[in-house]
Amino acid sequence: MAETLTAHVRPWGNSHGIRISKEMMRIMDIHPNDALQIVVNGDSIILKKAVQRKSLQEYAADFGGSLGPYEEFDWGDGIGIGRWLDAEN
Repeated sequence: MAETLTAHVRPWGNSHGIRISKEMMRIMDIHPNDALQIVVNGDSIILKKAVQRKSLQEYAADFGGSLGPYEEFDWGDGIGIGRWLDAEN
């Protein structure tokens, strides 16, 4: 369903901006500080909700908040080049 809104371009600091009404924000499920993608196509400007990727901490929260190995694992003495690298340390 297409919705139409008339907006006026207004000065905003050294730039210009438009306001998005509460109703349009509700329809698009946009919230303050959400990122929007702006697409310019000829004489049209299209605003889309930007894909928001989760941070590593947000992904970890889905799994109980842990980000890494729970404990160190002993791989034993190095062999081949691993032995040479162990000797360096």
